Amino acid sequence: MARLRDVVIDCHHPASLARFWAAALDGYEVAPYDEDELERLRALGFSGPEDDPSVLVETTAGPRLFFNLVPESKVVKNRMHLDLADDDVERLVALGAKVLASPEDGVVVLADPEGNEFCLVTPPQSL
Repeated sequence: MARLRDVVIDCHHPASLARFWAAALDGYEVAPYDEDELERLRALGFSGPEDDPSVLVETTAGPRLFFNLVPESKVVKNRMHLDLADDDVERLVALGAKVLASPEDGVVVLADPEGNEFCLVTPPQSL
């Protein structure tokens, strides 16, 4: 059986979108850059992490997220999206998300700073 290793998201600015998702998700952080990685980027003609065309957001539990630079813009609804379990819409909006809709109780559809849709699903209340 296969297991999910990475979720890869195409975007215009990997560093900033990686920071958004690292801040949005509990237990995730942008992978640190050591001197070897910085030298590798410079050898490829990039000035540093802010220009990195492929930024990794990692965690100890769950799939990693890769944000990859692509030239084209997003033009239609995502074919796949993430569902987050949380109820703090305001925190995500403060990070740069935009509320798009609330199609049913306990579900809010948002877009990340580059327009990728995701859902915020309020966890059911314990009785």
